[in-house]
Amino acid sequence: MKKMLLTSVALGLGLAFSSAANAQIKIGVAGPITGPNAAFGAQLKNGAEQAVADINAAGGINGEKVELVVGDDVCDPKQGVSVANKFAAEGVKMVIGHFCSGVSIPASQIYEEAGIVQISPASTNPTYTERGMWNTFRTCGRDDQQGLVAGSYLADKFKDKKVAIVHDKTPYGKGLADETKKTMNSKGLKEVVYEGVNTGEKDYSALVSKLKQAGVDVVYFGGLHTEAGLIIRQMRDQGLNAPLMSGDGIVSAEFTSIAGPGAEGTLMTFAPDPRKNPAAQEVVAKFRAKNYEPEAYTLYSYAAAQVLAEAAKQAGSTNGKKVAEAIKSGKSFKTVIGDLSFDKKGDITRPDYVMYVWKKGADGKIDYSGNELSM
Repeated sequence: MKKMLLTSVALGLGLAFSSAANAQIKIGVAGPITGPNAAFGAQLKNGAEQAVADINAAGGINGEKVELVVGDDVCDPKQGVSVANKFAAEGVKMVIGHFCSGVSIPASQIYEEAGIVQISPASTNPTYTERGMWNTFRTCGRDDQQGLVAGSYLADKFKDKKVAIVHDKTPYGKGLADETKKTMNSKGLKEVVYEGVNTGEKDYSALVSKLKQAGVDVVYFGGLHTEAGLIIRQMRDQGLNAPLMSGDGIVSAEFTSIAGPGAEGTLMTFAPDPRKNPAAQEVVAKFRAKNYEPEAYTLYSYAAAQVLAEAAKQAGSTNGKKVAEAIKSGKSFKTVIGDLSFDKKGDITRPDYVMYVWKKGADGKIDYSGNELSM
């Protein structure tokens, strides 16, 4: 009997140790994996996948390996809530995502109730971190910062010109357009057109006719690359050569394939190119060795995983509130996009926007990389 008891204890201990050795921490990554904005979903997914591979190669988090769980929200708020509920049910501890602000905002409430900490690489609407929630963070900047740069540039460089403000009616697009408009207006420049369009539309001929009739010299667009590209193409087709200015929602190589040659001269606010950060060189080389160019939010997603992993190590736990406390401690986190620290709202503490122009390079391709403008 005693021998059997000892054998059972030994077996139990063996199973316990085996379970501990094989235990995995689930981290979710969520974004538009399919649909018109799938290019951005790929950026978030690829960044998170490489980060998790590197974290696991270095020993995981607190001795446990990380398992990445992918959620496709198609940039749709309802789908985003479904993904959030699924993550919560599956025991996901931390989330990288979502991409669209209109998805991150409702999903964050599900995560808060489930005790899950969320860090978005791309959601820039101020509301996301302005609600006094403990679990919301981002590695990117905010639209009030981005709008300040865009509105100031318009007021300075297009003084006495006719400006149109167009947005896609989403929390991101309208929010960014309104922040840009507010700054521009405060500096004495008033728009001649203010118009909302629907995401997913293909025909913008009525909008273009309105812009032509108003004689606009520049069009500011708050929205994503698909609609921006179509608007530019149709502007050029109808003989309107005014440049378009937009924000970080068009930072994708797909933008130029949709817009065509008319994309040249497009102005855009985005962060200093993260691929050029010395801290990113080793990781950028890994991506390029796989024939993947880590543009736009790829490295922001990688950085989000780095922050979560380091915060969990500092907390000695994957408990959401403990991880969040570590992130908000004021300490600096070393990431591929540089050293990051966070304020009590969950925003990064550094300003993060510059102006770019899309130009044709020696290879004939239209790109923004290396084309930063002086303000």
